[in-house]
Amino acid sequence: MRHYTQLTEHQRYQISALMKAGHNQVVIAALIGVDKSTISRELKRNRGLRGYRPRQAQMFRQARREACYRTRIPARLWTRVKRWLRDEWSPEQISDWLRKREGTCLSHEWIYHYIYQDKADGGNLYRYLRCQKKRKKRYGTNQRRGALVNQVSIDKRPAIVDRKTRIGDWEVDTVIGKGHQQALVTLNERKSMYTLIAHVKRRTAAAVRQAIVQLLEKMKHRVHTITSDNGKEFAEHETIAEQLNTRFYFAHPYASWERGLNENINGLIRQYFPKKMDFSTITQKQLNLVMKKLNNRPRKTLDSRTPHEVYFNINVALHS
Repeated sequence: MRHYTQLTEHQRYQISALMKAGHNQVVIAALIGVDKSTISRELKRNRGLRGYRPRQAQMFRQARREACYRTRIPARLWTRVKRWLRDEWSPEQISDWLRKREGTCLSHEWIYHYIYQDKADGGNLYRYLRCQKKRKKRYGTNQRRGALVNQVSIDKRPAIVDRKTRIGDWEVDTVIGKGHQQALVTLNERKSMYTLIAHVKRRTAAAVRQAIVQLLEKMKHRVHTITSDNGKEFAEHETIAEQLNTRFYFAHPYASWERGLNENINGLIRQYFPKKMDFSTITQKQLNLVMKKLNNRPRKTLDSRTPHEVYFNINVALHS
């Protein structure tokens, strides 16, 4: 039996983009992985006078949710939450602590909503969040980026990749510098979360192909698959697959969650190389330092082991 789940803000932007592209409700539902009745309900409940707009739809949803939660969450709890945030606890840590220590159910999504409402009211709680990246949504269709030849869909990727039971399945993306000049090529191994980064002076298909091959060539015996988005910088995917003796797959348009690890770690990389930074100043020493930090940081999802430990199947004593 399928259960109804609330749409996320990201999915609302997807709905809007797909509607602009001329897709009907049945196709939209299939593309974002929900029942068609969910799309129908969303368009009826959250449509404004100027039609369906994702930001407005999210505000309608939050307003209804806030009305439900207003009496359930007392002011004294928000006072504690604010104190923890200022101590640089993440919303996930706060939610998890309250659930495990006090049996209090306060989702991290609701804490994020509280933070951004505080920001809208002139507050500064958002400054204590680790990632300050603005979320920008892409409108229209992916066709304007140029069709790639001989793409192999993620639908044909072996099921073992989703299970994350082996080392060797990679996700790849590019992080763009100031003024869309120069870029970083980022590779993340799905099971271990191991990260590799290379700097390219131009985000061309040839430069990106060369960077990927150089990063993985010495370990190509541990490269079973590579998955990317539909960016034209991956136009030489067939050459990459041939040189590394691997298989290259493409995620669906508007489906960033299919490369969730890559998206998440790119956000962490932005802490060191923000959007306003001139990437021409980046040195290999800086890249090595960032890779070392990311790969030697204990991760909760790895049972407090580091990506380096999991990838190389070793245990390293961490200094306190």
